[in-house]
Amino acid sequence: MAKRLCQITYESPIGDLAIVASDQAIIQISLVHSSDFNKDENAHQLCLNCQKQIEEYFSGERKTFDLPIAYEGTPFQQKVWKALQNVPYGAVTNYKELAIAVGNKRGYRAVAKALHDNPILIMIPCHRVIASNGTLSGYAAGKHAKAYLLELEGFPVEMFF
Repeated sequence: MAKRLCQITYESPIGDLAIVASDQAIIQISLVHSSDFNKDENAHQLCLNCQKQIEEYFSGERKTFDLPIAYEGTPFQQKVWKALQNVPYGAVTNYKELAIAVGNKRGYRAVAKALHDNPILIMIPCHRVIASNGTLSGYAAGKHAKAYLLELEGFPVEMFF
């Protein structure tokens, strides 16, 4: 496991996000309660750069991220997270399509579990996965957060509500 170097909390439009970095990569972006996480007064530049890029994303100025990321998981989870990074800004895929993309056409439930375990929200865009029937499916940060992110990216979400 990568050694944690810094951790900061960013107050985003979808809730407080914990940004955690090792000395080489972003290793976690997750939703937290602000009382659970404190700002590191000696925050590493990587954490600060990540916060800046996420701010730019939320302001509509950024569509891609150019920071190194590192994640640990099963080989299948890693395959799913890597494939998910190919879903472009403003587009969506579904669990079945993602399962096919990772070579397990019937593994849509395993894909859903891998998405649930995604350690790096937003940069690994699990919010871009919807149900095969076209409905808004679950999201670790909640369906309203997912809808917010999709709408931010220009995807029409009014059909989900």
